[in-house]
Amino acid sequence: HALVRAMARELEQGHVLPQTVLYIADAETFSGHEECHEQKKARKRNSKETALALEKLLPKRCHVLGLLTPGIVVTPMGSSSNQPQEIEDGEAGFALLFPKIDGVKIQTFHFPKDMKNRVIDESKFAEAGLRNNPDLRVVLLFGYNSWKSGAPRFLHQIVNLLNEKSIILAGGQVENVTSLTSENNNAQPSDACGVVGLAFSGPQIQSATVLLDQDVADERTAEAAMQRLKAANIPECNTIGFMFACVGRGYRHYKTKRNMEADAFRKFFPNVPLFGFFGHGEIGCDRIVTGNFVLRECNDVKDDLLHGYTTVMTLIHLGSTK
Repeated sequence: HALVRAMARELEQGHVLPQTVLYIADAETFSGHEECHEQKKARKRNSKETALALEKLLPKRCHVLGLLTPGIVVTPMGSSSNQPQEIEDGEAGFALLFPKIDGVKIQTFHFPKDMKNRVIDESKFAEAGLRNNPDLRVVLLFGYNSWKSGAPRFLHQIVNLLNEKSIILAGGQVENVTSLTSENNNAQPSDACGVVGLAFSGPQIQSATVLLDQDVADERTAEAAMQRLKAANIPECNTIGFMFACVGRGYRHYKTKRNMEADAFRKFFPNVPLFGFFGHGEIGCDRIVTGNFVLRECNDVKDDLLHGYTTVMTLIHLGSTK
């Protein structure tokens, strides 16, 4: 399997000893067909088998979050051009391996929807670094199995609890979760729903997001959104870009022109790798968490963070490298 082989190569070369891993693949990559040598025929892959193969490559204490989505946004790091690609059809996936970074803490979290208890246990927020944490800067948030009864309301509750002006909140609705290593011993049933994510804490972290709404439908308006993101003046060294787009956007939205939003991002951020997915709903707004620059005037009303048919573009700067 290509994603497993690529990660094995990276680890063998000794470039990085990961503490946290986020991998995202489209559903076909994980449950497509592979040749079964004993029977000399193709068989359907089990997504759990692929997830376990990936996890076995990683250090035991490494925290892993794995997601399945309808489509992928990836910057192939092996290519000389490092051109980000929107892959809406076919098999694709990527893994981000975060090493220990001085002054940065990355925590995985999981809030499964409890069928019996309708009240969210807020003490779990503190455990995940999402409460009483003055260094919290960015939360990447992903709802899964959003088709389940009560799933949209549950996601709304979680988002409302985290909707603070001093925190960047970005993400979207994925198809399912394949890995959450800290939870493997009591994994949720495959048809359960809930919210998973990564919390980034550290005083040196800087971040910004912009929302591309339904009116952004051509090259000019897409580039205008990237200019807003550029104006936030986030340092581009040691920075990652994330793109969380609706499955209804991409080439369908831009009238058969492919890669429009990824190309617009690269025009303004040629040295920032871009990763993300096409999903079933987006989380984010225009917001920054550095300096005194504001993308727009904030009022006391909480931002609307849950959207459809939009794209959320996010920059996360992890501090200057020594």
